[in-house]
Amino acid sequence: MHTVKVIAAGFALLGVLLLIAPRLDTSGRHPIVLAMKLFIPLWFAVSVINLIVGITRAGYGFLEEVPILLLVFGLPALVASLIWWRFGRNVP
Repeated sequence: MHTVKVIAAGFALLGVLLLIAPRLDTSGRHPIVLAMKLFIPLWFAVSVINLIVGITRAGYGFLEEVPILLLVFGLPALVASLIWWRFGRNVP
């Protein structure tokens, strides 16, 4: 259940960045591309913090937590990458 909540938090963060993207000054580039460039490293940092908490506080081993890290980071990052790809193209 915790994993689902963390993934949902990732999608919530993605949504917040998509909402504030039009207010970002991007010097001619699409603001959503900048928002996705901000989201991916930020979400990776949050995912690694979740891994560290799982190891230190929940008592899981590193090898037990790595697949969870891939899932927690991977799903929202995949969606962000698809959005980045869609808005990063020069096609109107």
